[in-house]
Amino acid sequence: MTICITSTGQSLDAPINPSFGRAPYFLFVDPETETAQAVKNTPGAHGAGVQAAQIVASNKATVVITGNVGPNAYQGLSAANIEIYVGAKGSGRDALDDYNAGRLSLAQGPTGAPHGGRR
Repeated sequence: MTICITSTGQSLDAPINPSFGRAPYFLFVDPETETAQAVKNTPGAHGAGVQAAQIVASNKATVVITGNVGPNAYQGLSAANIEIYVGAKGSGRDALDDYNAGRLSLAQGPTGAPHGGRR
């Protein structure tokens, strides 16, 4: 199992980035060892959620932990059978602890606005 956490930095001690598609980094975490590999996310002007979902799927994550997920990202992640947990706060380590304790919500649909909340 590999868990992907949206992050502002390259370690589990960095704060969560609440926007899945616009997160600067994805931390791919082995939950057994809590080792994390950071992958830079380079969102474009359009389609950030779709591109981000492709990065996560290509890195073989089965779970995403984030603050919110937009409709395009939700659709892409769901199509790849990746579970999406939302409501993460604090550091990546805090989010991993919350996931392990069952304190995060499994997304039943998009929780963020399209295009990072911009209209």
